[in-house]
Amino acid sequence: MTATLKQKTVSGLIWSFTENIANHGVTFIVGIILARLLSPQEFGLIGMITIFIAISTSVINSGFSQALIRKNNCTQTDFSTVFYFNLLVGAAMFALLAISAPLISRFFEEPQLIPLIRVLSVVLIIDSVTIIQRTILTKNINFKLQTKISAISSILSGIIGIVMAYNGFGVWSLVARQIAGRFFNSLLLWFWNKWKPLWIFSKDSFHELFNFGYKLLIAGLIQTLYRNIYYAIIGKFFSAAELGYYTRAEGFNQLPSQNITSVVQRVTFPVLASIQDDLPRLKIAYKKLIRSTVLITFTLMLGMAAVAEPLILTLVGEKWRTSILYLQMLSFVGMMYPLQALNLNMLNVQGRSDLVLKLQVIKRILAIPTIVAGVIWGMEVLIAGLIVNTLIAYYLNSYWSGKFLNYPAKEQIYDIFPFFSIALINAFLVYIIGQLLPYNHLMNLIIQILAGGILAVGMFELFKFESYIELKRNILLQISRIIKIK
Repeated sequence: MTATLKQKTVSGLIWSFTENIANHGVTFIVGIILARLLSPQEFGLIGMITIFIAISTSVINSGFSQALIRKNNCTQTDFSTVFYFNLLVGAAMFALLAISAPLISRFFEEPQLIPLIRVLSVVLIIDSVTIIQRTILTKNINFKLQTKISAISSILSGIIGIVMAYNGFGVWSLVARQIAGRFFNSLLLWFWNKWKPLWIFSKDSFHELFNFGYKLLIAGLIQTLYRNIYYAIIGKFFSAAELGYYTRAEGFNQLPSQNITSVVQRVTFPVLASIQDDLPRLKIAYKKLIRSTVLITFTLMLGMAAVAEPLILTLVGEKWRTSILYLQMLSFVGMMYPLQALNLNMLNVQGRSDLVLKLQVIKRILAIPTIVAGVIWGMEVLIAGLIVNTLIAYYLNSYWSGKFLNYPAKEQIYDIFPFFSIALINAFLVYIIGQLLPYNHLMNLIIQILAGGILAVGMFELFKFESYIELKRNILLQISRIIKIK
């Protein structure tokens, strides 16, 4: 990477990661407080709605965001055209969900879902007028402003949710928190970003962007359906409480996993797209990103599996004990998501949205047997099947992304294996330490986290991996800059 591109990449990664930590960190803390005030069943009710909101959001985006980011010479006409299309689809999806609420309620046999769906679906309108604002900032690798906006939105919406839960509003506090978060985020993006749509809709612009984006739309829908189908399956074939345990475990799992995945997707796509025509340089940058990503992800996710018991019992209490095993299993799933995001980004950078779509279809067909087995034999089998599906998906993604860069899956696995080995050894040692400690859950958690951090740094220092050295150098450089500014 050139100095300028490297600086933009490092800055984008740091600010995007900061944004996610600020946003999801606050969300995580708020979630812990709400988990103590509310019941697993109330979280389960929101989990039942999640799949429908997620699918509708994918339809609203329609792959246009990625298409705009990939296009090097976007015009105001392009942005305005996509904005009006998003708004139209957002209104349509809002109306569709409101009409379908009774059907969804009957499917889950939960009458409370009708008013919950009709109110919560307001977020679709809010999202539809926000996508372009965020896309423009992402295209310019401007995550500093997004960080500030996300932090403010998360704090304000979190306060609203906690106050309502404390005053006995139950599940409605979760609904209000989601709506408030989207509203404040949109409001601040419009206030600070200053972009305004033109009164124009171009058919040529629409067709150009849609030809790339529609394949990503279908692929995104398949991926979203798959990622959220477990909510529907658990809610239908198990119970709202069981779904609540699952969503709480996933909430812990997503704090590091989804943060890193989001950062990887948002930052690396515009960066790699800017050098898409220089394949040797693209491969070098890609290999560095792969190694740096797995170094962080594997260490954090396997570490979380090791401390799952004291983590859950300390933060949300004994009533969530069922979530411990789910979190330990989901950690193995979560550690692969950022790596999958990188491989799919590479296919999108190469303009192969058609291949992304084909891969999504193949992967989801292969997942059907494990889902059926989970319905028959229980939750543990369901999540174990998810682990298997994730490994298969990673191999397929890495195989095809590697073909374009002469970076075969075998070579990529060779690159990541040392980091996986160290993370696994570190997690095993941390787990053993936890089993030997005689203290309460909080003290055990603190000691295990400190021990894990020291052991991980010690092992990486011992082996002197280039990715670790460069990551450490960049972190120290950013810290020194912050100190100088102060």
